[in-house]
Amino acid sequence: MKLFSGNSNRLLAEEIAQHLNVRLASADVDRFRDGEISVRINESVRGIDVFIVQSTHAPADNLLELLLMIDAAKRASARRVTAVIPYFGYARQDRKDQPRVPISAKLVANLITAAGADRVLTMDLHAAQIQGFFDIPLDHLYSSPIFVDFFKKLNLSDLVIVSPDVGSIKMARAFAKKMGAGLALVDKRRPKPDVAAVETIIGEVEGKNVLIRDDIVSTGGTLVEAAVALKRNGAEQIYAACTHPVLTAGAVEQLNRSPIEKVAVLNTMPVQKTDNDKLTIISAASLFAEAIRRIHLEKSVSFLFS
Repeated sequence: MKLFSGNSNRLLAEEIAQHLNVRLASADVDRFRDGEISVRINESVRGIDVFIVQSTHAPADNLLELLLMIDAAKRASARRVTAVIPYFGYARQDRKDQPRVPISAKLVANLITAAGADRVLTMDLHAAQIQGFFDIPLDHLYSSPIFVDFFKKLNLSDLVIVSPDVGSIKMARAFAKKMGAGLALVDKRRPKPDVAAVETIIGEVEGKNVLIRDDIVSTGGTLVEAAVALKRNGAEQIYAACTHPVLTAGAVEQLNRSPIEKVAVLNTMPVQKTDNDKLTIISAASLFAEAIRRIHLEKSVSFLFS
């Protein structure tokens, strides 16, 4: 097999290659003078099992790089091309819940399939039903084993796992079961767009250490509002575990001013960190490497969930 990387998250790709004991294969992913993306694979992939590591977060160039690399590999007669997408972008519009809006996740799935991908490997999709948008096999990894290992080492007593909204309740419930902890829910309302108001906390958090579990941290607003409400309801130490650190402008500063002790995220996309940040970045490379190895050897990937 050969492992390639675009420009969206090359450091993660290099870590994955190290865990697999292979070198990152050579490909030029550059720009023409007019800004168009130029892709060239510099070694033979004929009859090879090809894996392309590329998250599809903004800007859209990251998605286009992935599509062009898939096309280049297929036209070079690769035996199979697997798109390894640590963070599947454009997933937040996954249904037509308002008039005249796209179903972006379905469109991106169609584009990846049309480009020639034979299968997809990703982690913690924003909505589980996105798996059904693909007409090719998709392996969906869960970040829970990584976070369980990290937080169990902290030996947090009287721990309660908190879902910051109804949409994350399934993820929080599964995580609470693995941690052997209680479960609580933040009942959140949106009185107007981009404004969230916490109505109440469902569950017992008074005198407890709490861990907020979510898949994406973007503006940080949901986490901060949940943390303030939990503190108001008597919670002791507050932690957060979020898979994908989208972190828009001002998000890190907002988290640093919050009552949250530590925010653990994965390196599914690049994130800039300083010594004063509350962010703790955990590598997902070993889990992706093992999944890639199992796909290549035609072994069970679901084994990783047990």
